[in-house]
Amino acid sequence: MKDGNALDRAQELKARTKLFALRVLKVFRAIPKSEEGRVMGRQLLRSGTSVGANYRAVCRARSRKEFISKLNVVVEEADETVFWLELLIEGEVLPVRKLEKLIAEANELLAILAASVRTAKTAKKRGLSMN
Repeated sequence: MKDGNALDRAQELKARTKLFALRVLKVFRAIPKSEEGRVMGRQLLRSGTSVGANYRAVCRARSRKEFISKLNVVVEEADETVFWLELLIEGEVLPVRKLEKLIAEANELLAILAASVRTAKTAKKRGLSMN
């Protein structure tokens, strides 16, 4: 992510998580309509689109405690999305070449979001403001 103030970074992450959700939607559409494909596809669609939706809720948090709590939900959803993407590959439902860039983005988002949780928790301990 580019340097900038917290609002700029939040706006960039909102856009990035929305684009991520759209990419997950495209993958969902490419999953074979077998029973395992339907099950994994729905799980992927739910968790992958939840990342962006829940990040928007993070941006509306009214307190540091609520911010951290909501951000933890986003981290969990991003991690679950990585799981389903890996399972689609390892279960030979979709080839790695179709998912490698999306997995890379999911892992990058996960790293950014997890670091944000750590930063927010550290700032809370130090009594710093949310900005």
